[in-house]
Amino acid sequence: MRRKTALVMGLAVLAGFTSAQESLGVRLMGRCSAATDAHGVVVVGDYAYVADGYGGLRVISVADRAHPVEVGRCDTPGYAEDVALNGDYACVADFDQGLRVISVADPAHPVEIGYYDTPATAFGVAVNGYHVYVADFNGGLRIISVADPTNPIEVGHYDTQPYARGVALSGDYVYVANSFDGLRVISVADPTNPTEVSHFQTPDDAWGVAIVSEYAYVSASDAGLRVVSVADPANPVEVGYCDTPGSATAVALGGDSAYVADWGCGLRVISVAAPTDPVEVGYYVVPLYQARDVTVSGDHIYLAVSAGGLQIFESYVPGVGEGRQHTAGSSPPTPAFARGVLHLPASSVGHETSSVLLDISGRKVLGLKAGANDVRALASGVYFVRIEPSAASREPLATTKVVVAR
Repeated sequence: MRRKTALVMGLAVLAGFTSAQESLGVRLMGRCSAATDAHGVVVVGDYAYVADGYGGLRVISVADRAHPVEVGRCDTPGYAEDVALNGDYACVADFDQGLRVISVADPAHPVEIGYYDTPATAFGVAVNGYHVYVADFNGGLRIISVADPTNPIEVGHYDTQPYARGVALSGDYVYVANSFDGLRVISVADPTNPTEVSHFQTPDDAWGVAIVSEYAYVSASDAGLRVVSVADPANPVEVGYCDTPGSATAVALGGDSAYVADWGCGLRVISVAAPTDPVEVGYYVVPLYQARDVTVSGDHIYLAVSAGGLQIFESYVPGVGEGRQHTAGSSPPTPAFARGVLHLPASSVGHETSSVLLDISGRKVLGLKAGANDVRALASGVYFVRIEPSAASREPLATTKVVVAR
């Protein structure tokens, strides 16, 4: 992390004393301060599992998201950095104490049942079946079998050098966020013999990575969110990016949005409806605290905040009912992406309806007509086409999201 991080952290501290938290399109629903040094989080069902630094693994009930409450805890000998779930087992990356395997069959009484001491410092962890993939900092990628969770054993490793921080899985490939060496793509078709197939150099330190479809979304510290096509894993190519005001440490995907944990600036919401033109559409500033990890479950976003605990959010669009659906027989949706020209189907605008284009705050920016609409003067971002009935009509209005790019 470079100059921007120091500046942002300074401004965040100042903001904590001079103004209230700022947000756009994101609502804080609840928080649990039991996790005093939250670094990693995963949510399964009604439970959030938090890697809480020296606090070990914390199990938090999120059945009532407005009032999350800790129900169980298992101390770990190291410093819990990350966590992944494998059925009834939580796999914790425990810094200099390697991988810890904790039974969470009874969430109120989590208990460690096995461990494997990796050679370096375990930062990130991902699970696929009986194999656990650990980003072990200068120990590279370690592949550990938990077929017998009481006796984890290493079956393979790949020296990524220099510093493996984050890890994600997709098919036969592991994607390693490898600090200032960018993104490493490693074939694990044979877990006992992992082999690197490609490398992509990010502009700044790669801290985390998430894979959805044919894209790798990399949180690249002061370079923000980078979108890399991995349609051909042997030839990763950056197709888009969106800078963030802080330092991007982690990313999670939900629907058409990427949620970024942004050190010093909280949670950032970035539309990736058009992966080649990601645009920020919302945020929630968390002053004084460091956003370390983020995950999405259902309609909610869970942010692990160092010194700020587990925080639960929901994303919304002010002034626009995005969730409303077209009724049977209504006009087809407008395109999800427009560059220069927005084409509106003729059936969308009739004698009894009118259509308008709204910005993310719900403000009308353009009246629409059937056919081609010139949107070149608009700033890139997320907008909404709203079809409004006449006063005499009883049909509900319909709203469709569209990303406009210049």
